[in-house]
Amino acid sequence: MTFQWTAVAVFLYVEIAILLLLCIPYVSPLRWQKIFMFSLWDKIANYWNKAFLAIIVLLIVLFLDAVREVRKYSNVHLAEKSTQATASAYDHIQMKLFRSQRNLYISGFSLFLWLVLRRTVSLITLLAKEMGAQVALEIQVANTSDAARKYLEENEKLQQSLMERNCVNKELIEVTNKKLKQEAEQLKAEIKKSSMVLGKKTDAMTAVKNQAASLKKEYDYLMQEHKKLKGGEGEKYDKKAL
Repeated sequence: MTFQWTAVAVFLYVEIAILLLLCIPYVSPLRWQKIFMFSLWDKIANYWNKAFLAIIVLLIVLFLDAVREVRKYSNVHLAEKSTQATASAYDHIQMKLFRSQRNLYISGFSLFLWLVLRRTVSLITLLAKEMGAQVALEIQVANTSDAARKYLEENEKLQQSLMERNCVNKELIEVTNKKLKQEAEQLKAEIKKSSMVLGKKTDAMTAVKNQAASLKKEYDYLMQEHKKLKGGEGEKYDKKAL
């Protein structure tokens, strides 16, 4: 194996190892995104696309070269088989055909895994972004739910305080109404008593007035009688004087 195909084989094994590492289920895409966000990758990112395209072109060239070698030694193999060459020459051609086929597989799989590796990294990055957005959304939902729960609790506390105040106000209103009713009843009783006393006093006053009127009549009658008596005595005295 020449140096270039040794390098391609090592590159193929490195690709397989990286893909196996990326497919480990215990490492989340968020962890891989943190690894991809290192400062070293930021410095390499400027040359990443150019290096990716250069490696693709190199692998395509090696793959086409391997295809050419396979076709070449396949035709030679058929020619040697038809002409019945020596055993050593036939084995040499078989060995070259085997190496060309091996190089074809190595370059083909390297090219395929290189594209798969690029797609896997992009998918992991996209998935990590989606997971980060989901985590942020879950945190936002949790915060909003906590805020809503706090508002509901405060609303319930306010409602309870209002209910308690309303109950207290109702109790105070009931107590004041009872006191007012009692005072009104007491006032009614006092009014009844005073009206009864006033009725009695008015009755007594009317009786006194009636008595005074009757006494006045009797006094007037007596005064008239007294006058009459005085007039009769004066006439008698005059007659006696004559």
